[in-house]
Amino acid sequence: MAPALPVSAEQRSELTRMARSTSLPHRRVVQAKALLMAGDAVANEEIARRCEVDSDTVRRWRARFLDSGPAGVGVIAKGRGRKSSLPPGTVVEVLRLTRHELPADGSTQWSTRTMAARVGIGKDAVARIWADHGLQRWKIDTFKISNEAISSVICEHVSAVLSTAISRSQEMATPDNPVDGSRRRRRHPPGRPRLTGQPQAGVRTFSRSLVVRAGAWLPTQLTDVQQ
Repeated sequence: MAPALPVSAEQRSELTRMARSTSLPHRRVVQAKALLMAGDAVANEEIARRCEVDSDTVRRWRARFLDSGPAGVGVIAKGRGRKSSLPPGTVVEVLRLTRHELPADGSTQWSTRTMAARVGIGKDAVARIWADHGLQRWKIDTFKISNEAISSVICEHVSAVLSTAISRSQEMATPDNPVDGSRRRRRHPPGRPRLTGQPQAGVRTFSRSLVVRAGAWLPTQLTDVQQ
């Protein structure tokens, strides 16, 4: 019969708190109860029977408690427990892609499925990696290109679209349908087929509305980029 496990009053108080906890992992609660029984000089075989483990496990719990105290209760020893089935470097690659790259399909953020397809693992494994590292992909700034480069690209695209629309409007303009809108455009009655020679008004309207929409859209895009 093993001697009683030396437990101080402070350690016993901590072990009692662990044994009564409803939020700690089950293994910590069971080990705390076993160590309290060991402190009361209960035999290792009886402790093993009550905790539904073998006596060698109880002896390891006692030895770890003598070395680490309450801090070692419930801690999985190095080299024990479930082994990771992920290939080496997978976690690092998932973290790198999440923080610094965007999906190839044009999405603004990664999903567990797109990341799993990219890295070659299961979507549940991706979710565990994100949870273990506290990553919330919708809060990660993935725009790593300089603001100047993005602003230049946006301006070039908007300028090309406006130039094309205005050029088409000027080519199709006539004295009766000037581009500047000085002649009031007649509304096309609904339900009637459009006659030949009427598309000019539609082109002018498209050009003017495009300028207005682009003028409101461009500052918004630049503001989003700068943020």
